[in-house]
Amino acid sequence: MSKTTTSPISAEQLAGLPPEFRALLQSVIEHYERQCDELRRQVAELKAELQAVRKTPQNSSLPPSTGHPHAKSGGTGESDEAVADAKKKKKKRGGQKGHPKHERKLVPIEQCDEVVALKPTECRGCGEALRGDDPDPLRHQVWELPQPQPIITEYQRHPLTCSCCGKSTCAELPEGVPEHMSGPRLIAVTAVLMGLFRQSKSRTALALGALFGVPCCPAWVVKQQQRATVALMPCYNEIQAALPQADVVHCDETPFKQGTAKAWIWTMVAATFTLFKISLTRAAAVPIALLGRTFAGAVVTDRYAGYNAFNGRRQVCWAHLKRDFQSLIDAGGDGELIGNRLMSSLKEVFRLWHLYRAGRIRHDTLRKKIERDCWSQVYDTLEDGQRCSHGPTVSLCNDLFQRFDQLWLFRELPGLEPTNNRGERSLRHAVIWRKTSFGTQANPAAASSKPY
Repeated sequence: MSKTTTSPISAEQLAGLPPEFRALLQSVIEHYERQCDELRRQVAELKAELQAVRKTPQNSSLPPSTGHPHAKSGGTGESDEAVADAKKKKKKRGGQKGHPKHERKLVPIEQCDEVVALKPTECRGCGEALRGDDPDPLRHQVWELPQPQPIITEYQRHPLTCSCCGKSTCAELPEGVPEHMSGPRLIAVTAVLMGLFRQSKSRTALALGALFGVPCCPAWVVKQQQRATVALMPCYNEIQAALPQADVVHCDETPFKQGTAKAWIWTMVAATFTLFKISLTRAAAVPIALLGRTFAGAVVTDRYAGYNAFNGRRQVCWAHLKRDFQSLIDAGGDGELIGNRLMSSLKEVFRLWHLYRAGRIRHDTLRKKIERDCWSQVYDTLEDGQRCSHGPTVSLCNDLFQRFDQLWLFRELPGLEPTNNRGERSLRHAVIWRKTSFGTQANPAAASSKPY
């Protein structure tokens, strides 16, 4: 595609030249125009290759943790102008002027373990003795933790010998008493420390000993983890069975470590629960097995082909598209032109969605404004992108054109989000846990049937 420039020779001057010279000059101009077009194409390809090497969380699917936490520009995809604008808009630390006050409310007096009435005995002015009560005293509550002390119950099983037949009989443990040395609350606290609070085995053992006075070691902690897994398995199976009945499910996956094998941990986020599953494959068979081929709800995902079985009721994440559009802008050339147009439409989509989420517009208004201000603009831009000279732009536009309806499902279903932030937030916990624990060490063959 030639770039339009002002010709140094006017049409009148060109017409005044001899026909032979005019034809020669025209061929020279066309020759150098072709060379310029080729050079522009090469520059765009080189920019794309350079950008492919310098992928950032802002223009690719790289996780935010791969960027340096103190990087301000260059390494994060932010321009110097954007950083400068952010500095101008930066607020002071602490509570802002006029913000609502937040404080811990006092609990009702009847819920206090002890109430201590404090009365002055004499006037601080003249020293006269004081008597009586204030019907509305100043209340000051102090919270404290009880001194942790393990409850140790010893069961003495007496084996008695029958005087008639001489056979020895030992008393059985009462129902509900485990054969091992750990009660259910101790097992639950161990699992919470490792799972919810992401502590290592050694630190969990240290916490149980230092805080609760329970002597233990990392190997014992692993046994507690296994017992908690067995106890929670019925609940996990119940959640998995309820997943296909959900109205909306946010789906995502990330690499994991299962023993010596590479695995993936999948997340399925419904309205009231989140399910994790470790699998040795990233194939489409995993979400199909979890949701079922006849899943009637809506799924919110990125553009990964593993979810193509649910294309009929699929919302593609616009937050992922923002990174894709930024990648086109960073590539320059035709990619930058298309990327800027798509990014402009994306910002309008988010502006309208935030108005709807804040309750400032109704859903039918959101739908009408999306159709009027965004739908056709994105459609036309994708058509132009399919015809441009930048290969990655053509590829992205082709893909989005084929799944165009999947960009707009949120305008048809009230409450459906246009992003997969819920899925990504749920995976963040698993990613941090993976980084501190290096995955799980169970038998890889059992990974596909083991919950996270």
